[in-house]
Amino acid sequence: MVTLAEVAQHAGVSASTVSYVLSGKRSISVTTRQRVEQSIRELGYHPNAGARALASSRSNILALMVPLRTDMYVPVMMEIAIAVTTTARTHGYDVLLLTGEEGPDAVRRVTRSGLADAMIVMDVELEDERLPLLRGSGRPSVLIGLPADTTGLTCVDLDFTATGALCVEHLASLGHRDIAVIGEAPAVYERHTGFAERTLDGLRARARELGLRVLHRPCEGGYDAMAATLARIFDERPATTGFVVQNESAVEPLLALLRQQGRAVPEDVSVVAVCPDQVAVQASVRLTSVAIPAQEMGRHAVERLVAKLDGRGGDEVVLLAPELTVRASTGPAPAAS
Repeated sequence: MVTLAEVAQHAGVSASTVSYVLSGKRSISVTTRQRVEQSIRELGYHPNAGARALASSRSNILALMVPLRTDMYVPVMMEIAIAVTTTARTHGYDVLLLTGEEGPDAVRRVTRSGLADAMIVMDVELEDERLPLLRGSGRPSVLIGLPADTTGLTCVDLDFTATGALCVEHLASLGHRDIAVIGEAPAVYERHTGFAERTLDGLRARARELGLRVLHRPCEGGYDAMAATLARIFDERPATTGFVVQNESAVEPLLALLRQQGRAVPEDVSVVAVCPDQVAVQASVRLTSVAIPAQEMGRHAVERLVAKLDGRGGDEVVLLAPELTVRASTGPAPAAS
């Protein structure tokens, strides 16, 4: 078993310096800290959890609040959770996963019990009830998501406002003038979930600037719900030739229904999705899409939380720039008949 002294010798520092890096009790230069952390990884050193917790008054556990709702696409949530867990381990932390829809009660339970040193919170709403507790808890926290007011908070998210705008710009560049947005389930908008609201805001704002007409319809997903939503769209806007889909469970039903109606993709209609690359490339028509950078979001959240725990980080908002990949589902708008 690798000892602390062996780590110190490998890193070229004293044993006390290694101890301070692990405990966070003293400020260590970034260069020295990185050298010690590199030696810990290379040697496979695992400090005794009990002794380390006693020495540092820490549990060395991060709490991750990820409510698993039926109206959310769980694979993306789990991909973020896995990224959080694996990144946390590289910094010597384990992760306590909280999957219930408890809201403020879960925050109170964690902060009062000392179960975790810090928290990462997902499924963030614009006016999230958990935020006052997080601001006043005295424990470091990071949100994966963006509320309306970010004062006193650290947030990591895809720039969903820019994502919506990017989708519209792509369709506009191809000559599409009537665009339908197939959104998340209605409950997602009723909760004012940040990512969905911001995508729609960015999309609508850019559409107004470009002179495009936009019709937004939430959808539960699945074939029957998508059939009803699509029928309503073409009844209200028969000239619709561009679709933006922000609902992974609606992607394949939409493509199937368009085929059944004799509408070819992309010759008759174009489809852009906001979804993981795996969903985009495995669809029956390879989708032009803006990817959800789940792993990057999880990694950034942990790194900023660890920096806060070590006294090296302040409140900040980190928005990841969207990237649109053009595939087979978008093309020039058909000429008006």
